[in-house]
This record gives sequence, structure tokens and C-alpha cells, in this order.
Amino acid sequence: MNLSKKYIPYLVWSIALVLFIAMPSLVSDSRLKILGKCLSLGIVALGIDLSWGYTGLLSLGQGIFFSLGGYAIAMFLQLNTLKEGIPEFFGLYGVRELPFFWEPFKSPLFTLIAIWLIPGLIAGLIGYLVFRNRIKGVYFSILTQAALLVFFNFFNGQQKLINGTNGLPTPNTILFGTMVGDPLMQKYFYYLSGILVIVFYVFSKWLVSKRFGSILIGIRDDEPRIRFSGYNPVLFKTLIFAFAGCLAGISGALFTVQADLISPQYMRVPFSIEMVIWVAVGGRGTLLGAVLGAFFIRLGESFVQGLIPGGWIFIQGGLFILVVTVLPEGVIGWINNGGLRNLLTRLGVKRFIATYPSLEANKKEEN
Repeated sequence: MNLSKKYIPYLVWSIALVLFIAMPSLVSDSRLKILGKCLSLGIVALGIDLSWGYTGLLSLGQGIFFSLGGYAIAMFLQLNTLKEGIPEFFGLYGVRELPFFWEPFKSPLFTLIAIWLIPGLIAGLIGYLVFRNRIKGVYFSILTQAALLVFFNFFNGQQKLINGTNGLPTPNTILFGTMVGDPLMQKYFYYLSGILVIVFYVFSKWLVSKRFGSILIGIRDDEPRIRFSGYNPVLFKTLIFAFAGCLAGISGALFTVQADLISPQYMRVPFSIEMVIWVAVGGRGTLLGAVLGAFFIRLGESFVQGLIPGGWIFIQGGLFILVVTVLPEGVIGWINNGGLRNLLTRLGVKRFIATYPSLEANKKEEN
């Protein structure tokens, strides 16, 4: 019995791996794009879980870093497609020369670095300025949301620089000689999203298993004690918030090439709150719950929107209320804490309790 329980996780992961590999052959191209986008969102969810679930930093502004990564890859693709001249939308606003900050994005190497470094640096800067003043809790959440509004209004109004509210499309751009919107390229992006989710999940799991993770949990539960122990909470909080920004940037880049567009709409407050809901429903402080929450909730949204347009917002709100009131530890946290076993007990399925009849037999033999 114990042996079978031991191998159940391996069986589940093996089935998941087989499905992941075989999925492009099982679903249509449009469905595969949806699955790829859901996988890419698992990366930003990991960052939120590290900063909120492990460190207690509830950010409502992850849309900033997510969008910056998306804009970085979209700017590169726009320039990579052109043999000469500037992107077409500039001509609509009378711009004749490429803005100076677009120039570095002609380089693939610079773009690969910028996708995660720029969001990470901005997240680290915001975090340091906030944490050094010992601002935390709800005040930190309000400040990140205020920063989100600032970035949204700025990007939304820059028609001459980044096409403003219209955003930057990617499906007709060229990468490695193939259109980004081509089904073959989308298949590659799907696999890349899945591989990176696994890589960052394993790395995050390793990170929190070390002393670094213990310090993060200590900061969440009792920051003064960590400070009195000789550690600098500002440094650790800044590092983990910057790392969450890096993950958000990578997630945004992968999402953009599969969603066909990056625009300021991803800097809106509801989208950043939605990210928090993914982690809350899946289970904060579990990492796996964050990834599964992002994947299945976003997948459910695409399914429901096709059946009941506009109905998803009510379902999502209901999910969040359910988690806050009934499952504060999230689904995975509830399962890890024996919630499933307790539920089965309430339904009349009795737990197996081991007995030791051999003890009685030995006692009779001694007599």
C-alpha cells in the first residue's frame, strides 16, 4: 500500500509529460495557442508566489513587468521584419526617424537580455525605494497599484513612440525566416513555454528549500526577528521582488508572441489582480499551486468566454470569495493539509487504521 502511494506522484507527472508532448497532435492550432498562453502565465504566477506566498509581499502591479517583457520582444520583431525603414505605424503619426530607444532592439542578444533584465531592474528599484522606508502590508500593495496606473497612462498615451493604445502586433512579423503567427512557430512557442515553466519551477523549489527560502518565510512571519538575527530584510525583499519582475518579463514575452499583440491593456489593474487570484486559488506558498492555478483558471476563462461572453468575471469573483472564506490555503494547500482525506471521512469513507494483531498473538504465546 505504501509502495503504491510512493509511486503515484511519479505516475501523475509521467502522464502529464506525455500529454504535454503529444498535445500538438491532439488539438487544433487555435487550441494549442491557448494552451501555450496558459503555460506562459504560469511563469509570472511563480514570481507572485515567491514574493507573496513566501515573503508576504502582495504586489498588485505585476502587469508592469509582464508588459515590459512583451514590449521588448514585440519591438525586436517589428524591427527584425523590416529590411529598411521604420515600422509602418510611425508614418501614421508623422514620425520619420526611429526613436533612439528602439535602436538597441535591433540586436537579438540585447533583446534576450532586456526581456528579463529591464523588468527586473525596474522591479528592484521600486522595491528598494519602498522597502528601505519599511513600507509593507496594504501600503505596499497600494503603491504597486499606483505605479501600475502611472505606467498604464504613460504607455497608453505614447502613440508616436509605441503606438499607444493600439499596441504592437506580432503575428505578421518574422522570426528565423518564418512568420510568428505560423502554426509551426506557435508549436515551438508552446514547447518553449512548457519547458521554461518546468525549469523555473524546479529552480524556485530549490531556492526556497535553502536558507534563502527560510529567511523569506521568516520575513513574512516575523520580520523584526529576522532583522535582530543579523539579516537585512530590505536586501532579501528587494532581491525576490526583482526576481519576480524578471519572471514576469519572460512570461510577458512568451505570452505576446502567442497572443499576437502587446498593448497597455495588460497594464490595467484587473489583469494584475487576476494574477493574484490565480495564486490564491491554486495555493500560495506551494509554487505548484500557483502554476496550476494560472493554467486552469486561464483555460477555464477561454472556455467560458466562448459559451457565456462576459460571464467569466462573475465566476472569477466567486472563486476568489470561495478561496478567501473556505479555502484560505488554496486548493493545493488544502490537499497538502489533509483536506481531501477529511472530506472523504465526512462523506462516510473511513480511514484505514493499522492494527497490530501480532501483539495479541505474542501475548497469548507467552502465557
